[in-house]
Amino acid sequence: MILTSSVYKALDLSAETGKKQLAILIDPDKFLESKAESFLSGLPEETTHIFVGGSMVAPDKTESSVRAIKMFSDLPVVLFPGDHTQITEDADALLFLSLISGRNPEYLIEQQVKSVEKLRNSTLEIIPTGYILIDGGAACAVHRVSNTKPISQLEIETIVNTALAGQYSGKKLIYLEAGSGAKFPVSEEIITAVKKAINIPLIVGGAIRTQQLLMKSYDAGADMVVIGTAFEEGSFVT
Repeated sequence: MILTSSVYKALDLSAETGKKQLAILIDPDKFLESKAESFLSGLPEETTHIFVGGSMVAPDKTESSVRAIKMFSDLPVVLFPGDHTQITEDADALLFLSLISGRNPEYLIEQQVKSVEKLRNSTLEIIPTGYILIDGGAACAVHRVSNTKPISQLEIETIVNTALAGQYSGKKLIYLEAGSGAKFPVSEEIITAVKKAINIPLIVGGAIRTQQLLMKSYDAGADMVVIGTAFEEGSFVT
């Protein structure tokens, strides 16, 4: 199923009307299912989505994590998979990611091809997403696993052109990612430049550890911000 459910339509409408979205990213390998209820009860009030995924996840951990989340939350659960094994029918939607900032065919198309057998008759809402890795000042898991280099934050034109190439090739979302463990987030200048160039929703994630950084990303043009490590570690500063 492609774009026939409500997750993308709601996100697209929110982007058009200026209603900002917040996703909390849960890494299944760090998620304690026995504490799902208490963990989810601590989500920020403004949370609109739960993303689930990681660069490397143990077999079946994605499925069990999603099931535990669905028991205690009515928020849309969206898969943010590091590879084709991290797919479960228990989620609501899937970001069908292509790492368009890199040139490794494994993450441009091979992982996508490997996922087709699971997705061919799937009821998941499949959302084509252009994933752009931006240098956040530290090597991140995506960098290591995908064996691709992030784009320097100084190369704004390259980042904008990459985002537009994603849109022109049919992506429905652009995701700018500084990476887990980044020292600094995607700059406001980059966010603004990309948002001005594209006409599809823009997601921004990585190194957003404070309410101030969250608001700066929103003000620069992000339609959705994703917070992962800071919330998992309880270090997000409001």
